[in-house]
Amino acid sequence: MKIAYVLNSYPQPSHSFIRREIQALENQGIEVLRLAMRPGSAPLVDPGDMSEAQRTQYVLKAGGGALLSALFLSLVQTPRPFWQALRLAVKMGRVSEVGYLKHLIYLVEAAYVKQECQRAGIDHMHAHFGTNATSVALFAKALNGPSFSFTTHGPEEFDSPRALSLGEKLKQASFAVAVSSFGKSQLSRWADFDCWRKLRVVHCGIEPKHFSEVVPLPSSRLRLVAIGRFVEQKGQMVLIQALLQVIKEQPSVHLTLIGDGEMRPELEAAIAENGLGAHVTLTGWLSEAGVRAELAASHALVMPSFAEGLPMVVMEAMAAGRPVLATYIAGTPELVLHGENGWLVPAGDAGALAEQILEIADLSQERFSEMGMAGRERVLQRHDSDKEAVKLAALFREACEQA
Repeated sequence: MKIAYVLNSYPQPSHSFIRREIQALENQGIEVLRLAMRPGSAPLVDPGDMSEAQRTQYVLKAGGGALLSALFLSLVQTPRPFWQALRLAVKMGRVSEVGYLKHLIYLVEAAYVKQECQRAGIDHMHAHFGTNATSVALFAKALNGPSFSFTTHGPEEFDSPRALSLGEKLKQASFAVAVSSFGKSQLSRWADFDCWRKLRVVHCGIEPKHFSEVVPLPSSRLRLVAIGRFVEQKGQMVLIQALLQVIKEQPSVHLTLIGDGEMRPELEAAIAENGLGAHVTLTGWLSEAGVRAELAASHALVMPSFAEGLPMVVMEAMAAGRPVLATYIAGTPELVLHGENGWLVPAGDAGALAEQILEIADLSQERFSEMGMAGRERVLQRHDSDKEAVKLAALFREACEQA
């Protein structure tokens, strides 16, 4: 079985779960063609991502001539599907936030994707995120290409389901994957009832071999780590506000922020203006080994997000034996159980976050360890990348048989 993964920008430091999923499928003997529209915008620091970039075929690097040639061939060889795909692109473009011109570009990309899939003998296409990559896969199928499916993560798909024509994508797909039960419930809102049978939950996975040992907790005072893109929805600014309250009572608490993004200047300014320089370390993006090292040097992960799907960093922290302090949103409560393997607070409430951090600061090492091991057991049971890939491979086979 040969599968094409249709992606927007790949690889990205924050999308290592896609790489793990692909590699887990390849371990089962499935051939995977990586078709990304463009390389990721963030610098690659992990060797695994660098290797993936070498194995990925970039559609836009083929050049305008090659893409327009593929579109012309689709028109000549399969005129009826071509005009149907064009009408669909215009229809979806009219309701989108980016306009029909962008969707015509997606159609051109789709013609090239279809051509490359035919050349490689692809049996099925799979896209990640229900945004433009799924549009490209949908149009490639409409142009007489292979069947397709897609994985939604949230929150982007659930923020603009009508503008993304999520219902149309669900209708045309062989199946659609959500990474949590919450995500599946959101897809159910936009799928016709007779399409509900297509909705499946396949968790994003971790590789247990990278978390074979739990590093003992640091003997220092409370050290927290937060990991993610520096964007509004990740809530790092609320975390800075909470930390300002915390150090009034617990001045030895330290926070490490791993990641980067458009909000970095604002975060740096807030840290400086509030005199938090000695309490906060910004590392930039780190390799997976670097992230694991920072988790090992911490007592807990804090995830103050306003909107999420089901964050990979929560899984990685739990696998490392570290409890998680997160917001009560989306799929997070399916993994983080308050008072058992972590803590949940309302999103956007700096006071509640500060209060919970202060409570955590008084916990014994034994209690931290006990909660960390409870989280580790739960995540290894639910989010093993090889086990989840078996589920996904079965869905691919079913789609290929029905195509």
